[in-house]
Amino acid sequence: MPTYKQFPLADTAEGLTEADILSWHVKPGDTVTVNQIVVEIETAKAAVELPIPWAGVVTELHVEPGQTVEVGTPILTIDVDPGGAAAPAAAPAAPAPAEEEEMKPLVGYGSKAVVTQRRARKGAEPAPVAAVAAPPAPVAPAPAAPRGGYVPLAKPPVRKLAKDLGVDLHALTGTADGGVITREDVERAANGTPVVTSTVDSGTRERRVPIKGVRKMTAAAMVQSAYTAPHVTEFLTIDVTPMMEFREKLKKSREFAGVKVTPLTFAAKAVCLAAKRTPDVNAVWDEQAQEIVYKDYVHLGIAAATPRGLIVPKVRDADSMSLKELAQALTQLTETAREGKTSPADMANGTITITNVGVFGVDTGTPIINPGESAILCLGAIKDQPWVVDGEIKVRKVLQLSLSFDHRVVDGQQGSEFLADVGALLADPAMAMTY
Repeated sequence: MPTYKQFPLADTAEGLTEADILSWHVKPGDTVTVNQIVVEIETAKAAVELPIPWAGVVTELHVEPGQTVEVGTPILTIDVDPGGAAAPAAAPAAPAPAEEEEMKPLVGYGSKAVVTQRRARKGAEPAPVAAVAAPPAPVAPAPAAPRGGYVPLAKPPVRKLAKDLGVDLHALTGTADGGVITREDVERAANGTPVVTSTVDSGTRERRVPIKGVRKMTAAAMVQSAYTAPHVTEFLTIDVTPMMEFREKLKKSREFAGVKVTPLTFAAKAVCLAAKRTPDVNAVWDEQAQEIVYKDYVHLGIAAATPRGLIVPKVRDADSMSLKELAQALTQLTETAREGKTSPADMANGTITITNVGVFGVDTGTPIINPGESAILCLGAIKDQPWVVDGEIKVRKVLQLSLSFDHRVVDGQQGSEFLADVGALLADPAMAMTY
């Protein structure tokens, strides 16, 4: 008889408790192979593609795109023995269970599944199958009520279009009958055109969006940081005209041909160099162990605004990279983040972070430290401003820096020295030769 296994939503090695189903890559009747990608989910950190650890034929999908599912919930049923005899409408009694046969996933995550066919102990009475019995002819599953509240109504092609265009379906009001979101609704949102609905105004001027995914994770992390680490923020305004002139020279050099060098690149290099002289900013307070852990490496976090929300992917061992290598790593990191392909592993275990509000034309800010770190540097916008040079007022490229640090780990002296070092390196890149 056919052998059915249920594929549960797995913990993707990040303490996952729930996830949203973004899209299915298979449908009932499809044949799948070991480690084939079958579903894309959205966790609190990233969009993740899940492979299935068995081969067989898909018999049923238990959840619809857009639903929020708890870890361990079966999301798919597969027949791993499709060549077996057809099962009757009601599963017959099976022999009493002996030892369960388990299939361990070949991928880095997944859950064990129990085979429904078992060997009988000699003399044992028949008993019902404890796992998944052979179902009757497949019937379209009724979607379970999602835990996250409102689920946008849209067909799979529309969901895919919204994902490709970076449009949040939760923020849209469908114009089709029943509030269904159409392709035109998504395209209007992507182009910034307001959606005019034909539905009768109920009198409300409010819109409710479920707190989930990246927004939920970001909120929890920021609250934890704000109420755990005593924040101190210091500010520094510097003339970065030499840095911008140096940047123009690099653009024309053969060594940096095709390499995107930005102010963030210089800031990343400055942070790595300055952290060597002030290791406190690259340490972390371990409350449970009552220890301060000093890191002899820099896993540099870069706060990135994406269609899914704010995420902080890391450049691993940034302190060992040259300026060119940093520029290339930052370009790849931002492109991956904007495509929504940053993996959960790439956002873990940072040591210090840079956030760049200057790209939005903002002068400065008071950033909140990422949990597990002790400092975060904020870059403001680079603007032409009057500046005193050799006793004369001239127009220069001016940048404001702000540094938030955990006062349990970093004293005012260390925080000030680190910020001054970063400022000196950005004001005069030649200073890097002395570090």
